Amino acid sequence: MNPLPPAYGWIDDLQPLPRMVSEARKLYGTAEVQGSGDNPAILGWAKELGLAKIYNHDDIPWCGLFVAIVAKRAGKALPAQPLWARSWVNFGKDGSARPQLGDVLVFRRGETSGHVGIYIGEDYGAFHVLGGNQSDGVTITRIAKDRCIAVRRPVYKAAPATAKPVELAATGALSNNEA
Repeated sequence: MNPLPPAYGWIDDLQPLPRMVSEARKLYGTAEVQGSGDNPAILGWAKELGLAKIYNHDDIPWCGLFVAIVAKRAGKALPAQPLWARSWVNFGKDGSARPQLGDVLVFRRGETSGHVGIYIGEDYGAFHVLGGNQSDGVTITRIAKDRCIAVRRPVYKAAPATAKPVELAATGALSNNEA
């Protein structure tokens, strides 16, 4: 596994992690290939999900693909059209009252576009999001809370004790465009 930035090293010490976080953590550091090449791992996710005919090049936005492979591997049901970020507003159940570790966050990007990722924590003005297609890779990025349009909680038989809100320091720049 690729090492996390020091500010997020606590994730590797937290047990048991919510399954969504655990599966996403395994993919941290995966990056698309610049230029005309493709990362076979990213294309493999599309194949595993049965979406290889739709998703066939890693320069196509892949935040939804990332969350879909994480959800599938965590044993969670996917929304219809999981490649489209805003489809994730139909995932799981509402968690907007108080976001917590492992929730799926959906963000607006312009009028019709969006971004989707996994809640790692928050500071006063931003969510810290573990997601794909953030600076062309699987990273943790700060995204302004006012861009969030939905907080969706995976359905648990029994939620792990670590599935709770996480307060973090406001370090690092805010993302304006996750592509």
